[in-house]
Amino acid sequence: MKRILFICFLLGSMAANAQEQPGFLTDNAVSPIKNQQQTGTCWCFSTTSLLESQYLKDHKKQDIDISEMFTVRNTYLDKGRNYILRQGHAQFSEGGLGHDVIHTISRYGAVPESAYTGLTGGAKFFNHSKMAPRLQNYLDSILKLKKPLPDWEPGFNAILDEYMGKAPATFDYNGKQYNPKSFAAEVLHFNADDYVGFTSFTHHPYNQNFIVEVPDNFSNGSYYNVPLNELIQISKEALKKGYTIMWDADVSNRGFAFKNGYALAPKDEEAIKATPFNPDVAEKEVSPEYRQKLYEELITQDDHLMHITGLAKDKSGKEYFVVKNSWGEQAGPFKGYVYVSEPYFAVNTITIVIPKSALPKSWLKKHPDVTTTL
Repeated sequence: MKRILFICFLLGSMAANAQEQPGFLTDNAVSPIKNQQQTGTCWCFSTTSLLESQYLKDHKKQDIDISEMFTVRNTYLDKGRNYILRQGHAQFSEGGLGHDVIHTISRYGAVPESAYTGLTGGAKFFNHSKMAPRLQNYLDSILKLKKPLPDWEPGFNAILDEYMGKAPATFDYNGKQYNPKSFAAEVLHFNADDYVGFTSFTHHPYNQNFIVEVPDNFSNGSYYNVPLNELIQISKEALKKGYTIMWDADVSNRGFAFKNGYALAPKDEEAIKATPFNPDVAEKEVSPEYRQKLYEELITQDDHLMHITGLAKDKSGKEYFVVKNSWGEQAGPFKGYVYVSEPYFAVNTITIVIPKSALPKSWLKKHPDVTTTL
């Protein structure tokens, strides 16, 4: 997510051009917009938002607020272990994928935002630009020592404490004491097996899992590979049934016009620069082969994760995915949301994570291997 750090910070403070907002076709339960600020933690904000939406759908409550930074902190520990065991030949950065949140909460539990903000020393703004390099430098210094290596985790955790504050062992929530694991089990009713991941690429067989080859997949998460039209259909049907989707995509290509509130795949790329901005432009017909070509040429890359919360349609009849971003409400003309066309989704999607209950039982019976993803 190295590129997106700059994009998030810049666009989060941009003044937005006025645009007409499409009307909702589905308006699913969702928690308020947050701001990842100067961190590469969109993977955590987007997937945490997915979990919050699923909680709201299941329990009809509007007060859940899960700490992203508790999950980020614990994921750093897993990154550190991976980096040490691979002797420094592994990705160590601020980035990650949606399955990392699922894995981390399953292993360490979760806490409410009220119990752990991840800010320390009176700070009101997330900034991990110095923390991540310092953690990696510390691990590199450990690897330079003679074997056997010392217990490096206390020093690693001390750096996390300095930048993020100590994580709570226990805390009170709604008048009851919890620890992270009991909160995840008793309040969130979290079960990692409730979530599945999908992708669509032609260099691996369909209807099988494979480890998606992007740099931030440090934990080697596998996703179930389906044809492109099926990926789109799964996503739309889930949204129509009231579920939401974690979306991993490329947002650095020209069609991502966030300052205008849209993401499009226009046939004429210059159309995206038109003044006034017009979202009703002719868009590309996207084939699996075209999508694969851009991926293998490193044009379509994994550089931002967001949360798809619904479907919308504008006055011309054009449909969009409604996407919740994590750059704050002030970003873009639609209070932090962006409207993504189906062609843009088809070209730029890397992976998605959805609740397994969103999938038809008949589909699951035909694809039993999907239960092993993530």
